[in-house]
Amino acid sequence: MITRRTLLQSGTAALALASAGSALVQAGGALAQEATGEPIFLGVSGPLTGPNAQYGAQWKQGFDLALDQINSSGGIKGRPLRYIFEDTQSDPKQTVAVAQKFVADKRIVAELGDFSSPASMAASPIYQRAGLLQFGLTNSHPDFTKTGDFIWSNSVSQADEQPLNAAYAVKRIGFKRIAVLHLNTDWGRTSKDHFVAAAKALGAEIVATEGYLPEEKDFRSTLVRVRDANPDGLFLVSYYADAALIARQTRQTGLTVPIAATSSIYSPKLIELGGDAAEGIFTASRFFPEDPRPEVQNFVTSFKAKYGKEPDAFNSYAYDTVILFGQVLREAPNYERKTIRDTLASIKDVPSVIYGKASFDTQTRRVLGARNAELIVKGGRFQLWDGKAIN
Repeated sequence: MITRRTLLQSGTAALALASAGSALVQAGGALAQEATGEPIFLGVSGPLTGPNAQYGAQWKQGFDLALDQINSSGGIKGRPLRYIFEDTQSDPKQTVAVAQKFVADKRIVAELGDFSSPASMAASPIYQRAGLLQFGLTNSHPDFTKTGDFIWSNSVSQADEQPLNAAYAVKRIGFKRIAVLHLNTDWGRTSKDHFVAAAKALGAEIVATEGYLPEEKDFRSTLVRVRDANPDGLFLVSYYADAALIARQTRQTGLTVPIAATSSIYSPKLIELGGDAAEGIFTASRFFPEDPRPEVQNFVTSFKAKYGKEPDAFNSYAYDTVILFGQVLREAPNYERKTIRDTLASIKDVPSVIYGKASFDTQTRRVLGARNAELIVKGGRFQLWDGKAIN
């Protein structure tokens, strides 16, 4: 767990290392030449239009920064790494068609995506049968990797994340009577179920659970029911856009209890969309730009230089994923699809913004080493929570 104390203790030395260090990727040293050979392609299945389009845009920023660093440092044995991004709107019907297209395109050595677990899981059998690695960078559904040995993820399963959220809400913040609002999707329901079970096991009472549709905009009648259940805390299984709307409407309905939420709300957009209503929201994230680790500070500095703004968690997931595959492709003896899968299985301790060093459990095919920073929106920005309740 990352806390304000651990940051302060390590901050000065680590920041000095960060300013002096090079980027995460240094394939060929200071004299490396720009990669100019025949490109190696990753396929990306994700949303560029539709209700989740903002996440596809954030992915592209992380991908492109990583590719800049890889390709300017010699690429993959002199060959540039590139991606082909197919817009699916994170719709399961469209991910199936994209999977068929990627499987048939022999240039593609691995597939990244889709954004939501249900959209990815609809296509998983196609990738598994064809022997093309499907890599879910935001696929936290516990069943995502269960389709087969070509389905992998560097996202922590909700079965592991939601007990951490429950401990944060119950043991750290002090929620005793909790109302839960959740996206009424497979991801939302699964996350809610794991959170509720863990919170009950810790002694909390769940006084209300309410689902809502992804396109829903008016939550006031739902929030009136929640208010009447008399909770002392509200927990959201949401993305940042809907969480911002809920926070605004919560105050309008006279519900003034503290709000905590899943890590999926962590983005500057939450504060931009939520305004004053976002103040005091608790969350946790595996990426926080004030973490003094050199790999984090190098990433933040490079991202700001390229885009003129601070990165968020979705930028970092995408960046980490391309950095990881750059390392896999460097170590692979050839670029056959099965070889890529086997090399990913054997790789150890790849430098990672999110995990410090990334390695994988070959049984679950998920990344090892989850860590969380406990955050609160305070003063119009995310800060490390100091352990003091807001009420």
